[in-house]
Amino acid sequence: MGSVTTKRHPNGLDYVAVDTALCQARIFMQGAQIDQFIPVGKAPLLWVSSADDYQPGNGIRGGIPICWPWFGMSDTPGFPQHGFARNKTWSLESVKMRNQLVDLVFTLPDSEMDKQYWPHNTQVKVLFTLGETLSVSIVNTNNGNDNVILTQALHSYFPIEDIHQLKVSGFSGSQYIEFGEGPFKQVDDTVKFERETDRVYTQLGDTQELHTQSGTIVVGRENSQSAVLWNPWIDKSMRLSRFNTDDYLTMVCLEAANVLDDSVTLAPGQSHTLTTHISWK
Repeated sequence: MGSVTTKRHPNGLDYVAVDTALCQARIFMQGAQIDQFIPVGKAPLLWVSSADDYQPGNGIRGGIPICWPWFGMSDTPGFPQHGFARNKTWSLESVKMRNQLVDLVFTLPDSEMDKQYWPHNTQVKVLFTLGETLSVSIVNTNNGNDNVILTQALHSYFPIEDIHQLKVSGFSGSQYIEFGEGPFKQVDDTVKFERETDRVYTQLGDTQELHTQSGTIVVGRENSQSAVLWNPWIDKSMRLSRFNTDDYLTMVCLEAANVLDDSVTLAPGQSHTLTTHISWK
């Protein structure tokens, strides 16, 4: 059947190691952040910068950071970018194995809810299903008496050989905002990269494909009509922490999201699940 074990990184971060007949994976308790997913007999599906030193308190530069309960900069000055969940210690709530698949549920404890940033009575969980395909979900539940509005993203980093050769398809008919400007209509179904790209897409179909030199990565979404496409290119790579100056050549982010007009409003007692599915075609 395989194994699911808890281990500790040499720098002190605890993680869950998954080793089955279908895949190998590693998920850190800090941030409920997966940094490795390797289907058996295939190449890794996630990218991490070799400059990251896995220090406690820093989100890992790669894998799938959890951006919650807001994406990007908060409307409130001084609040941390992309929320606070990615630096918090989550709890492993359950592990289930079924037909060689592994289901893991992580919960952000009340003690880790930063009330100065998020005074709402909400519960958030991250669900992983690991097999030949990786599925990751953020599940939000409003346990309070008032409506709660949030934005979020599964900030997925993907490995590529050369950003100049990458083509990403599945954008026809959508709109995007880039660097805060727009919206612009996406006429061509395919996106290529010639400079820094930082786009928030809306009105987007639920599947995109990354056409790399070693194969096609399929990225699907559920309960999400928005996504983020990002590559920092040359100048920004020099300013990023835990990032080599040439890393932009071998990575791209395509993030399942609920942002802009696709934000989530939870009525009292209501739940919402954002999911991404990732696989080699």
